This record gives sequence, structure tokens and C-alpha cells, in this order.
Amino acid sequence: MKRSSRDEAASELFAALYPSLAGWCRRLVDDDGTAHEIASEAFTRLWARWTSVDEPRGFLYVTSANIVRDHWRKLERERRAMRRAGTEVLVGGQGEGRDGQTDSSVRMLVQSLPERLRVPILLYYYADMTVREVAAVTGRKEGTVKADLHAARGLLRAGLRRGFDHAH
Repeated sequence: MKRSSRDEAASELFAALYPSLAGWCRRLVDDDGTAHEIASEAFTRLWARWTSVDEPRGFLYVTSANIVRDHWRKLERERRAMRRAGTEVLVGGQGEGRDGQTDSSVRMLVQSLPERLRVPILLYYYADMTVREVAAVTGRKEGTVKADLHAARGLLRAGLRRGFDHAH
């Protein structure tokens, strides 16, 4: 591929996928700036492997899911450090209260899923992909994706139930 046509293809891909990828990241991290940083980083990683990636859309979403996971881990480490220091300030300052706690709990439960289950959940529920699309992006069979989604939902339900029981 000539340099100009390669650059043109990259520009077209960016224009076509960046808005939806950044929007998906926004729903996961609840912050515009962070969402754009994650989406931009995913594209940067794609460009570094541009000639070796067969499925750019899948690469972008899976890479973003991994960056989001790292972001959530960082936030949780910061929260634990703040609790240890005796402060009750929540990182982010948003989403406090009952609904924010639920969002945070679900987010932490999704993060705790093994990657095999976490990625399909993120793609299916947060990226609004169909089972067929998740299968194509992850290189799995549709039946496997359905089984993984079922298993992940079971683990999430059990985790939420445990959290609810501990809160009351």
C-alpha cells in the first residue's frame, strides 16, 4: 500500500470509528476527557500495528476495554489509598449516593471478571454490538460468546447480591 493511500485509509477509519469509540469509552469512564484519551490511545496503538491488524474495529474496542480496565484499577487503588488515609472523599466526586454506588459496584464487578468474560460484556452491553459482531471482533464462535455472556451475567448477579447483602 502506498504511503498516501495508507494515510488516507487511516484517516477514513478514524473519521468512521472515533466518535462511536469515544462515546463508548465515555459511558465506561463517565468523563469526557478520559474517554477521549482512551480512544486516542487505542488509535495510537492501532497505528503502531497498522499493517498487521486484520480487524481494526475489533482491535480498537478490545484495546480500549483493556485501557478502561487499567483506568478502573487505578481509580480503585486511589480510593483504597484515600480510605486508608482516613478520608471519605471519593475519587471523581461524581456519582455519589445510591445510584453512583451501584454504577461503581457494577463497574468494579465487570473489572473483576476474567478477560474472557469481561470483553464480551463490555462489547455487548456498552458498545451495543450484537452477539455476531462480538464473535467477529473477538474471533470466537457465536455460541461461545453467548455462553460467556451467560456466565458473566451469573457472576455479576452473584457479586451484586453479595454487595447488597453486605450493605444491609
